[in-house]
Amino acid sequence: MIFAEVVGTVVATRRADAISGAKYLLVEQRSHRGEPRGRYHVALDVVDAGVGELVMISQGSSCRQTEVSDRKPVDALICGIVDLVDEQGEIVFRK
Repeated sequence: MIFAEVVGTVVATRRADAISGAKYLLVEQRSHRGEPRGRYHVALDVVDAGVGELVMISQGSSCRQTEVSDRKPVDALICGIVDLVDEQGEIVFRK
């Protein structure tokens, strides 16, 4: 899994994914402390994340293991919204 921050939305009225009502978000990779990495992805949102939230994304074949994305051309999927990151007893990120 990869940490990322939701930085925007992506609208594509013509798509080949066949996912009814799909919501795509633009995310920027982050460190576990929330620091920017400068790499961006378009990710299918199945958890109703919002702009500014730290999320976990899955990529590749593992992101196609949900009912929504099964056997669909999806390469990145938002699978969780991060509330807290604890690194060796120190809270390094809190929502």
